[in-house]
Amino acid sequence: MYLEIVTPEAILYSGEVTSITVPGVNGEFQILDNHAPIVSILGKGDVKIQGNVTLEEAVATKFSKGSNNETLLGINSGTLEMKENKVILLAD
Repeated sequence: MYLEIVTPEAILYSGEVTSITVPGVNGEFQILDNHAPIVSILGKGDVKIQGNVTLEEAVATKFSKGSNNETLLGINSGTLEMKENKVILLAD
């Protein structure tokens, strides 16, 4: 599936991923390939990205590596939309 992570300052990531786990306001949940359409509000926590993630040098410091080869991005809040196998995450 295609993932795009956008902040008010820049597009942090855009590319193909295997899965994404996000901190929903009612708990953490995971989105896999071909997930049903969903819109959700996100709370404070880590966005966990699985897949072959290649980061641009200008934004790489915002991300860290987690266990199981995950790429992590800490957010304070945000909104997520999954539609037609594309995830758009607006993060703050």
